[in-house]
Amino acid sequence: VAAPVIREQGKNIPLLPGSPRRLSPRAVVRGGQGPKHGQQCLQVPGPPAQGLQGSVPQGSGQVINNYLEASEPVSSEARVSRMHFHDNHRKVDYVLAYHYRKRGAHPGHGSPGHSLAIVSNGETGKDPQAGAPGDIELGPLDALEEERKEQREEFEHNLMEAGLELEKDLESKSQGSVFVRIHAPWQVLAREAEFLKIKVPTKKMYEIKSQGSIAKTFNKILHKLSEPLKPRVPEHSNSRMKNLSYPFSREKMYLYDIRDKDTFFDNATRSRIVILPYSDHFHLSSSAGINSLIANNIYEAAYPLHDGEYDRPGEDMNDRKLLYQEWARYGVFYKFQPIDLIRKYFGEKIGLYFAWLGLYTSFLIPSSVIGIIVFLYGCATIEEDIPSKEMCDRQNAFTMCPLCDTSCDYWNLSSACGTARASHLFDNPATVVFSIFMALWATMFLENWKRLQMRLGYFWDLTGIEEEEEHSRPEYETKVREKMLKESNKSVVQKLGTSGTEDDEDKLTWKDRFPGYLMNFASILFMIALTFSIVFGVIVYRITTAAALSLNKATRSNVRVTVTATAVIINLVVILILDEIYGAVAKWLTKIEVPKTEQTFEERLILKAFLLKFVNAYSPIFYVAFFKGRFVGRPGSYVYVFDGYRMEECAPGGCLMELCIQLSIIMLGKQLIQNNIFEIGVPKLKKLFRKLKDETEPEEADSAHSKHPEQWDLDYSLEPYTGLTPEYMEMIIQFGFVTLFVASFPLAPVFALLNNVIEVRLDAKKFVTELRRPDAVRTKDIGIWFDILSGIGKFSVIINAFVIAITSDFIPRLVYQYSYSHNGTLHGFVNHTLSFFNVSQLKEGTQPENSQFEQEVQFCRFKDYREPPWAPNPYEFSKQYWAVLSARLAFVIIFQNLVMFLSVLVDWMIPDIPTDISDQIKREKSLFVDFFLKEEHEKLKLTEEPAQRSQSSGHRSRRGPAASPAPSGRSQPGSSASSGSQHTSV
Repeated sequence: VAAPVIREQGKNIPLLPGSPRRLSPRAVVRGGQGPKHGQQCLQVPGPPAQGLQGSVPQGSGQVINNYLEASEPVSSEARVSRMHFHDNHRKVDYVLAYHYRKRGAHPGHGSPGHSLAIVSNGETGKDPQAGAPGDIELGPLDALEEERKEQREEFEHNLMEAGLELEKDLESKSQGSVFVRIHAPWQVLAREAEFLKIKVPTKKMYEIKSQGSIAKTFNKILHKLSEPLKPRVPEHSNSRMKNLSYPFSREKMYLYDIRDKDTFFDNATRSRIVILPYSDHFHLSSSAGINSLIANNIYEAAYPLHDGEYDRPGEDMNDRKLLYQEWARYGVFYKFQPIDLIRKYFGEKIGLYFAWLGLYTSFLIPSSVIGIIVFLYGCATIEEDIPSKEMCDRQNAFTMCPLCDTSCDYWNLSSACGTARASHLFDNPATVVFSIFMALWATMFLENWKRLQMRLGYFWDLTGIEEEEEHSRPEYETKVREKMLKESNKSVVQKLGTSGTEDDEDKLTWKDRFPGYLMNFASILFMIALTFSIVFGVIVYRITTAAALSLNKATRSNVRVTVTATAVIINLVVILILDEIYGAVAKWLTKIEVPKTEQTFEERLILKAFLLKFVNAYSPIFYVAFFKGRFVGRPGSYVYVFDGYRMEECAPGGCLMELCIQLSIIMLGKQLIQNNIFEIGVPKLKKLFRKLKDETEPEEADSAHSKHPEQWDLDYSLEPYTGLTPEYMEMIIQFGFVTLFVASFPLAPVFALLNNVIEVRLDAKKFVTELRRPDAVRTKDIGIWFDILSGIGKFSVIINAFVIAITSDFIPRLVYQYSYSHNGTLHGFVNHTLSFFNVSQLKEGTQPENSQFEQEVQFCRFKDYREPPWAPNPYEFSKQYWAVLSARLAFVIIFQNLVMFLSVLVDWMIPDIPTDISDQIKREKSLFVDFFLKEEHEKLKLTEEPAQRSQSSGHRSRRGPAASPAPSGRSQPGSSASSGSQHTSV
């Protein structure tokens, strides 16, 4: 196979295999016809024109790609940084990766140890002589690969046309991965930063005003006490000084403290500037954005580079290594998070997530303490609880009616002593107080988050940033084009050539969206019905299993425990499976709905996923809390699910204990299995699978490369970043467990706290070590998640009111103590809640067979408020039932209104914007006006002084005998024209 050639000034210079060439740093200009598909040749310019930018006459057919220094390749050991081009000067700001495959090409076109780095910055030219003898004829690509190659070339052409500089390796093997490295020169960074209105620090620094003397003293003490808990990162060292910030403007460069143009914009900002104009929702060209190209497998991945390796001891300290040492290890779980460094490295969106997670976790500490106190109060007062004592008293034993037909016998209430005592741990007066506290806690948490969000917005210069213009999603534009083509006879070319502004008739109307909306509505109803049917299936399992176990004497004593435990485990497994299914279904439903913008798509996806996962997680708990035991009937008139299978009843101590078991197992199971095992195990399995796949693929060995892999290779092997929705969803569902049913499980905040301490470091480790670096996204808040949190907080007030009023025995005890008790105590409460039934009135075939009960039974007892058999209206609801019911409804109304009022009061008392921050914002505005005027005055002085000097020298020259005019066509060295936009004097 002939060696590749370079055409340079009419000469063909052979490119020897294994001899890399490097492009010099300037632009490409348009030329004529390019190489045919399946051919590849390198071309270098003739002598460059004056200045840095090379230029040739149009139509000359040459490509100014500014290659090549024919030097020996730089070895991996000699590389100064693995985050730069091979010239060790230009920083890699972004990487595009794709996989290529050739047919009929031999792997020996290049030495496996070396590759030919191509760098360009401008427009790819076309050479009419391409394909002449001496050029390499590569093997023809199949149709799909050829189409992908064309789209890649078009996209990279657009990048170069915008001024970006590209470096990539030649496709020298039969197949493999290619990395397109992108560098943004200063001119591009300045242009895009101005267009995106990115705020950057100015020269002016000012001291943040201290608070009052008392607050200042308190903060000093707090600062000293918390010193061991602070991470050792630079951002925390000087937090009293702040730079004035101003949106970047090329006309006001004198405002900014630009010491080094390479480091003025940090890495996250540089990558955002590079790729944002070419993302799908912001692309400038008519071609597809990078997200669509990845979706269509044109490129495999697009990502900014991490700042080096995090675990190599010999390398210099970088932000990634610092984050790993001070944040992403379980050994530093007790330390605060370095939020400023997280924001600097990952961007504002991820920074706000970890700030929110940190505040939520810290707020769980007081609620956990109060929850433990409530639990300990229950433990301490268990011996003094009169109702549980009466239930455990064997001398005053209550003979209870059979729990099932035929096979179940009469039983003593004292046999349920353990359940009654355990119920008191969670069903005591302290849980009511705790429920009120948790409702106020949720309000205080949200208010404090709003304040923290404003504080971070001030320090991160997010105040006053304009929302970026929302652009249509490619799927939406495709749908609009399809609609336009159907409604007219215009060709595709005419349609694509029309202006980007959509007319009213081009937009999708409700008629166009109706099939998608109908499918969404029907699918969501089906999914909710499926969840309810599974819950009903578990109910049937409980009923049938309980009946089957009751037939056997050996298992009869442990029926309730066995059935409850196995049913909850089944519920947990079903919830975990449906969670994954519902996430995929929600995404599919949102796609067929065709939302116009990316933000609308994300919000609708979150709402659908939350609705489905909320119903999935809480349906079994709602059933136990509000429906179990409510529709049982009474002895002699039971409600049957199927023939011979009665609806299940609550335990003698009430359903609250079972609700507690159900809630704790589902909550702990989700946290342990879904949140931790899945998050740790699944990425490791994916990484192992990818490694095995890479080993099995036949690819040419590259020993030097494998010994010293580049940073883009290392990052490519990491998992892609898929967004924050799973992380938020996980915490929002947990927030529901903590707030919605906290009256039944006061220890929920404790388990949530223990989980979150691990979760923070788990997420941190995942972001730092296991995921590719995400694109930095600038945002002011956490978006729709705040509205969901606020809705859960309000909903929790209602749910806890009903749990206390209906599920627990708090209201019946209160009514008995103050209305029916003879001495104002709870003595006789158990007898008061049990009704009588005449066993002779049991239906034929439902009486216990071969009763082993000690004494003959005439009347049995069951838990309900009904008239006795000897009353005029036997078995009707008694006056006590209606008294208790009215008290329950009254409690719900009073509790709900009281807590809502207190929440509004807390909301009103805590301002959304901290006073010191609002003062600093006002102060910053006045400081900036002064600074701006001062800088403008200094600039005016600098421009006036040379003009005055030139005028005075002109007067002297006119007076002097040897005065001579300045040569035309050149400005004077000190004139303003030389410092501005160079005008020619005539």
